[in-house]
Amino acid sequence: MPHILHPIVHALKDTVIILPILFVTYLIIEFIEHKAGEKVTKILTASGKAGPLLGSIAGIVPQCGFSGAAASLFAVGTISAGTLIAVFLATSDEMLPILISASVPANEIFVILAVKVIAGAVFGIVVDLIYRRKKSATIECMCKEENCHCERHGIFASAIKHTLKIVALVFVVTAVLNVGIELLGEERLTQLVVTKPVLGELVAGIVGLIPNCSASVFLTDLYVENALSMGQLISGLSVNAGVGLIVLFRTNDGIKENLLLTFILYVCGVLTGIITGIIF
Repeated sequence: MPHILHPIVHALKDTVIILPILFVTYLIIEFIEHKAGEKVTKILTASGKAGPLLGSIAGIVPQCGFSGAAASLFAVGTISAGTLIAVFLATSDEMLPILISASVPANEIFVILAVKVIAGAVFGIVVDLIYRRKKSATIECMCKEENCHCERHGIFASAIKHTLKIVALVFVVTAVLNVGIELLGEERLTQLVVTKPVLGELVAGIVGLIPNCSASVFLTDLYVENALSMGQLISGLSVNAGVGLIVLFRTNDGIKENLLLTFILYVCGVLTGIITGIIF
């Protein structure tokens, strides 16, 4: 029983951490719709080609919640697909604190962060050039689907309602994943990540698809222990978007689009890892 309770408690802690970030995001979304109107929405979406660059820079901050916030903003049409991919690729979750605590050389950490930011910006711009959404997502659509009645209860109540729904889902999914990892054992997962070129990046990318912060911790620990190359680390961490994918599938209507974006994320992340492995 203690072995089962530990990952559940860890999932609860991870969920509590992202709660304020998601709440602020939904509060901003509600404010845009009900206070600032279409003008502010146009300003937020007018970042255009700069969106992926700004997204990759913001995504490098070591936390799980921003990727979830980006997914919510994408679902309501505030940011582009390229900006979303940029945030997902750059998101580092727990990587930076672990690398620093393990006394990894500063120049090595800088290279890893720089690669993720550059990859996020470049691939984000490319995605925006070739990807066009077939539907026009709006904040109004989200409010109707969630049945939040924000016009009667105010933006704070509506933001709280949206946040609690997402947080509940994140907690359940994270708890299930954590329990699965606990039962399977990290040693078996380690055996999945091989040292062969290209294949190692492909496998690390699959591990990175685990939609919570545990994957970033697992991959970074392997790198610190010299069980992973830098290319494999970059591959896994670029694909790993924290809770971003969970929130994307929950908030964005259209399973095909979500699966396509997940595939794009995986391809971009693995390519980044392979290129990094060749260079470094």
